[in-house]
Amino acid sequence: MDPPRTTTEEPTETKMRYLLVWFLCTFQLIMANAVELTDMFGEIQSPNFPDSYPSDSEATWNISVPDGFRIKLYFMHFDLESSYLCEYDYVKVESEDQVLATFCGRETTDTEQTPGQQPILSPGSYMSLTFRSDFSNEERFTGFDAHYTAVDIDECLEKSDEELACDHHCHNYIGGYYCSCRFGYILHSDNRTCKVECSNNLFTQRSGMIHSPDFPNSYPKSSDCLYRIELEEGFFITMQFENSFDIEDHPEVTCPYDYIKIKAGLNEYGPFCGERSPGRIETRSNSIQISFHSDNSGENGGWKLSYTAIGDPCPLLEPPINGKIEPSQATYTFKDQVVISCNTGYHILKDNVESESYQIECLKDGMWSNKVPVCQIADCQMPSRLDHGFVTFSTPNNLTTYQSVIQYSCQHPYYQMVPNITGTYACDAKGFWQSAELGRRLPTCQPVCGKPKFSRSLLAHIANGRHTQRGISPWMAMLHRNGRPFCGGSLIGNRWIVTAAHCLHEELELENPVLRSSDMISPSSFTIILGKHRTQRKDDTEQHFQAQTIFIHPSYNPATFEYDIALVEMAEEATLNNYVMPICFPDSILPKDSMVIVSGWGKQFLQRLPEALIEIEIPLTDHALCKEMYAKFQKVITEDMICAGEKQGGKDACSGDSGGPMVTLNNRTGHWQLIGTVSWGDGCGLNDRYGVYSNVFLTLPWIKEVTGLDY
Repeated sequence: MDPPRTTTEEPTETKMRYLLVWFLCTFQLIMANAVELTDMFGEIQSPNFPDSYPSDSEATWNISVPDGFRIKLYFMHFDLESSYLCEYDYVKVESEDQVLATFCGRETTDTEQTPGQQPILSPGSYMSLTFRSDFSNEERFTGFDAHYTAVDIDECLEKSDEELACDHHCHNYIGGYYCSCRFGYILHSDNRTCKVECSNNLFTQRSGMIHSPDFPNSYPKSSDCLYRIELEEGFFITMQFENSFDIEDHPEVTCPYDYIKIKAGLNEYGPFCGERSPGRIETRSNSIQISFHSDNSGENGGWKLSYTAIGDPCPLLEPPINGKIEPSQATYTFKDQVVISCNTGYHILKDNVESESYQIECLKDGMWSNKVPVCQIADCQMPSRLDHGFVTFSTPNNLTTYQSVIQYSCQHPYYQMVPNITGTYACDAKGFWQSAELGRRLPTCQPVCGKPKFSRSLLAHIANGRHTQRGISPWMAMLHRNGRPFCGGSLIGNRWIVTAAHCLHEELELENPVLRSSDMISPSSFTIILGKHRTQRKDDTEQHFQAQTIFIHPSYNPATFEYDIALVEMAEEATLNNYVMPICFPDSILPKDSMVIVSGWGKQFLQRLPEALIEIEIPLTDHALCKEMYAKFQKVITEDMICAGEKQGGKDACSGDSGGPMVTLNNRTGHWQLIGTVSWGDGCGLNDRYGVYSNVFLTLPWIKEVTGLDY
């Protein structure tokens, strides 16, 4: 029978001795009876559970789960003998060398603790549970029923050891964790530190900024950065570190952890660390290497620098006279460029080449690539010649330079300026003569048409008429062949004659009146006489011209005289004067009964040529009436024909007048206009026989197209 448990009967010293003996005797047995548990979960019960546990018993359960897990232990039932500080019966929970808890009794008191509903978590993947009972269990306590399970460790939340924590991002998974880095960083070989790949940074600009990775945030650990500045030989690089300089250092050893070093040519600077900025460094080199090293610890802010590169200075430049230099600086160094330009109205003259601007550069030897060029005033040179016109200078000495002014004029009164402008041109800043109205385009001097110097008096008849005054029809042309006049014509422009088409070809067969090229008379076979008045005697006002080209209207029909109109180009221009002047183009079709004038050197009723030019004034005839009248004689009047004359006859053109002009005065403009050309008729001045003329207004588009005239 066990001895009674009274503290008064047995001194504490005696009991302690007994317990020591018991412990030594049972130690080997306890160690031998330890249970190894390696499952991810399990159940642990006291001996004989749910019956009372035996006295003098001890059992140990060693629980092991994989790394990355911890053990959660909780009790479903707990019933042990109570004792002060659990010195009799108890359950002890340990993890490696650490006692997590000691439990005994049935409820928690000031001196003993029961597990209750609170689970116990191991710090790692190992936990041991030891049960011990002393030499008596008189009240037959039933012991305990406990369960354990493996629980995943969230290392991302619980890693407090700096040696194990992730630098940037931590990712937990069941049984472990892994680290990752922000964009631009790579994972170090320790699988937790984030570093940067920064060994290939090349700077080739003349100025720039360089800083530690992630500045102004802390720079990465375990990184080696290399920054190179490579510039053209002749530049010297100067670096300026900002005051916000923070690199890990050591109070006794120079930069053993993190540092920055600089190599410039043969010179080296550094290492630099700590909080004192290196400030300004003038390298006198065009090639710089900046090395930055960080170890695997620390949270320092880093560094930032700016660099600039300049070269040796070039001499100060003076701008050219009437010019400027941009940019204007107090000093110029290697690679600096300046643009030399001239004031308005001046231009650069370099190597006999003109330009708006000129650029030179400061070279590495401190010399300019070229001399400052000269600014020369813009020169428009002598103005272009104006046909039938002349130019006068408004500036002295006939200057043609910038802002000089000239005046174009035409040979008045025989030519007029087209368009009708002042004709004033000024030399512009680019060296061109410029007009406010036409820009750089020149006007032209066109012949004045239909404005004879001499006015008409009484008009005579061509048939049985009197001579006209010399010069009243200065557009009148005589076509002369084989020593005799054979047709008339009208001057338009200064080298074109309008005449009748039938005048310019040989007589055709009546059976087959088809015009062929071989039927055309040669331009060299006849001449054109302008300024002519007398028929067979020479006038001192005459101008003789050789015909150059003949143009027959494409719709001309020699059988019907339809479109009986042609153009003759003279080999030379006529000299316009009071006796030689062109006729104007018509601007409309005249109504019937309008009075017109017909001129010519044709034969009279007596079948001989008149002594001088003869004119008649006759009215236009109604087209339908003329058509009806000629139908009686089986002759056709087409739409391109004009009829004129008097019903009773007496005034008409005759043989030799063909091609001559029918004109009228435009009362609105005061100019004489060409209405038609003499074409054909039935006799000369017979009763009910009107003269027939080709309508110039209807053929005007063709005339303008061939001649290029438009006035």
